[in-house]
Amino acid sequence: MFGFPLVPVVAGLAILAVILVMATVARMYRKVGPHEALIIYGMGGTRIVKGSGAVIFPMIQTCKELSLELMSFDVAPQQSLYTQQGVAVTVEAVAQIKVKSDPVSIRTAAEQFLSKRPEQREGLIRLVMEGHLRGIIGQLTVEQIVKEPEMVADRMRSTNASDMNKMGLEVVSFTLKEVRDKNEYITNMGRPDVARIKRDAEVAAAEADRDIAIKRAEATRASAVAKAQADQERVAAETASLAKQAEAQRDLDIKKASYLEMTKKAQATADKAYEIETNVMQQKVIEESVRVQQVEREAQVKVQEAEIERRERELIATVLKPAEIERQRIETLANAERQRLMSEAEGRASSIRAQGEAEAEIIFKKGEAEAKAMNVKAEAFQEYNQAAVLDKLISGLPEVVRALAEPLGKVDKVTIVSTGNGDAAGAYKLTGDITKIAAQVPALFEALSGMQMSELLSKVRLIGDKASKPELPQAPVKKA
Repeated sequence: MFGFPLVPVVAGLAILAVILVMATVARMYRKVGPHEALIIYGMGGTRIVKGSGAVIFPMIQTCKELSLELMSFDVAPQQSLYTQQGVAVTVEAVAQIKVKSDPVSIRTAAEQFLSKRPEQREGLIRLVMEGHLRGIIGQLTVEQIVKEPEMVADRMRSTNASDMNKMGLEVVSFTLKEVRDKNEYITNMGRPDVARIKRDAEVAAAEADRDIAIKRAEATRASAVAKAQADQERVAAETASLAKQAEAQRDLDIKKASYLEMTKKAQATADKAYEIETNVMQQKVIEESVRVQQVEREAQVKVQEAEIERRERELIATVLKPAEIERQRIETLANAERQRLMSEAEGRASSIRAQGEAEAEIIFKKGEAEAKAMNVKAEAFQEYNQAAVLDKLISGLPEVVRALAEPLGKVDKVTIVSTGNGDAAGAYKLTGDITKIAAQVPALFEALSGMQMSELLSKVRLIGDKASKPELPQAPVKKA
């Protein structure tokens, strides 16, 4: 029996198995470029692969690709957008949007758009951007939209950033393609600029004409100036010639005047020399005269000094000596008068002192007599009994009544009105009131003494024993 070799078969089978394994692994291995991301989900959770590859195990894992390429689409709302001024405009713009490259944004974009077709994804993004564009256009004027498209684009990028981040996207660029309106507002808006350009052109033409006229005038003026300069040079030459002639004549006149001056100076010098000599002689005569007068004055001064000395001696003899004698006489009289006044003062003082001592003696005697009288009166009071006290009280009643009635005595006029009701009317009423006042006096004494008047009359007793008499004051000893 013939058989095949076993080794080649095994090797072939091994190679076939390896090829099959490699084919299987190749079918399971998925790779992606840098422009897309591979979202792997299933066993092991969700994984994101970007710019590399990964093995996908069948039945337990699956994957989908998410494009990271730039998406460009038009943003052109079908409805008119109203500006801040209320002008309806139609805006067309182009937006460039892509998925952000970080894993969190890719995961967010996969959650939002992985199951949607590209047109559906662009439709959702376009709705969001059109809404934001409508809000931004409503805050701006037509002039701002037309003249500052970059400002509109910046606002769109900043406004959409929050919503785009929530979808894992970013706005790469936003560009306005066209802005138009149905009322020709934008067309009319450019007319002032067109008019200004025309006006500037006309002004430029007028300025050119003006410059031409100025150049012509300047050329004419230059010609006239050149002619005037030529005339001035001619006149200057003539003037210079006349000046030379005048200078020559002047020099001649100066020389003539110089010669004449020198002649006059010589004559004047001679005349002055004669006058100076004459004045010198006169000064010498005057000096001699002054010297004589000085000698005379010195002699007069000596005479006056002798006279002054004589008069001083005369004054000393006739005035000063009598005055000295008179002064001594007055001093002597003043000393005598002072002695006399001192003697009189001492005499008056002695008289006053004697008089004062006599008055003091009189006052002492009088006080001694009053003291004796008081002692006698005190002894009498010591011997008083209650009857004497009663006598004093009764004898004092008229004084009390008089004191009570004294205010009525100071009344200037009293008018009495009688009503005719019985006897208690008129003057009787006034006297009755006074009697009532007097009847209240005993009650006043009872209130002051604290005893009933009837009790005082029924019990007459001695007030007290006799008291010792006070000693009389001794008379002062009179000094010799």
